[in-house]
Amino acid sequence: MLPRDGRPHDRGRGIALTTVTFEAYALPSGTDRGDVRPIDVRATDRGEPALEYAVPELDEEMAGALVGALRRAGETLAGRSAVDIADSLGRVGERFLDDDDEVRRAALDLLPTTAALSPQMARTILDGMAGDWSRRQLASLLEHEFGDVARLEQLVSVRGTDAMAIGPRLCLQIVSGSVPGVGVNAAIRSLIVKGPTLLKPGLGDVVLPVLFARALQEEDAELADAMAVVYWPGGTETEIERAALAEADVVVVYGSDNAVTTLRARAAPTARFVGYHHRVSVGVVGRAALTEGAVAGAARDVASSVAMFDQRGCVCPQVVYVEEGGDFTPHDFSERLAVALAGLEVDLPGGPLDVAEAAAVHQLRGNAELHAATGSGQVFHGGEQASWTVVYEPTAKSGPAGLARSIRVRPLRDAGDLRNQFGELGGHLQTIGVAGLSGRLGELAPAWGRLGASRITPFNRVPFPPPWWLHDGRHPLRDLVRWVESEES
Repeated sequence: MLPRDGRPHDRGRGIALTTVTFEAYALPSGTDRGDVRPIDVRATDRGEPALEYAVPELDEEMAGALVGALRRAGETLAGRSAVDIADSLGRVGERFLDDDDEVRRAALDLLPTTAALSPQMARTILDGMAGDWSRRQLASLLEHEFGDVARLEQLVSVRGTDAMAIGPRLCLQIVSGSVPGVGVNAAIRSLIVKGPTLLKPGLGDVVLPVLFARALQEEDAELADAMAVVYWPGGTETEIERAALAEADVVVVYGSDNAVTTLRARAAPTARFVGYHHRVSVGVVGRAALTEGAVAGAARDVASSVAMFDQRGCVCPQVVYVEEGGDFTPHDFSERLAVALAGLEVDLPGGPLDVAEAAAVHQLRGNAELHAATGSGQVFHGGEQASWTVVYEPTAKSGPAGLARSIRVRPLRDAGDLRNQFGELGGHLQTIGVAGLSGRLGELAPAWGRLGASRITPFNRVPFPPPWWLHDGRHPLRDLVRWVESEES
């Protein structure tokens, strides 16, 4: 029997091995899981533990049975109130914030290995993500999205027409990437609108959804039977994926442009498809933040937004534009940003890099040093001990960095000129972190929104948007429901 807790274990050779195996699934009660097989998902050459996920091998019949069980559980959810469902989900979410709860302890024990994070970063991410899973926050999410939550229960008069929001009969949530907690957010969104949910988490985000589903079985078994979590490698057409794509009336995909395009084509033609494709975020530091009293704080806020999630999140800025004409120059700011990133390594160190990530950081630094040697810019970095890198570029040399706490700093004559910098981003712009622009955003934000930005926020709020944020310009819950209206003569 594979260990449920995922702790290092001895494979029968009488030696304490470092391989960690985690059961990467949680199924409704009574569901046949078939055989379970281990798959290698991560290994490093620097002494960190290797990682195995144990996954169920579901054949066509078992996959169909799982989908059918979720659909039947959805019929039961239709008779429950959204407020009641939010209460159950929130009770589970709050367990991830309780230091005395075994669920939180298991998460903090497993996240450093499964998500390649430092223990300090694992704790910070868990606190930030789970803060949005509380009963209070979920009640606020429902209110923000629907105003009158009764719209999910019955016909409610809206501008003279009686209308009701109907949740999915089956929601397939496919989440890619390595940011822990995104999978739980995705599952909560569909469950709270009474949609039974099959969740395929991203590679580095398996632990939290599985722990959440198991805890939900303890808190509310009826609701838990409307949720299944199964990991499979991205790009692999499994029986469960085929069965779910054929039956789901709502399909949500977080992933690369190619993944979104491929899965959109495979979804049922009648399904509502919600795609969150590859996104890039940037930052803008205005002159008002480039004063003696403000520049150090601005640099710390930018550094924190870059370092959070070890820069794997779509909200993490990859380029920061710094206005010219302040008391401190853009080059001065890049130096202070480097100091701030170096300081973060003490309290919030970065996690281990795999071979490909380490090679990419080495290449980024090497290219920047070549340009610096010709008098074009400068590079600051943490050497072999830390992966953070700041590249000061007087003129743009290449696209965004976006790996292992790497940030490009570019001078900008005026924040109003930012629109001329986005050609390389195409339709992939998402969050713009800001500092020193108070009083000017009323003019700047609409222009940036027309260029594609969907969120403009101070740097210290960049990493953890509220649960009701307009993710890529979409409503998190209203995009998952359909409406029925009744017209009286």
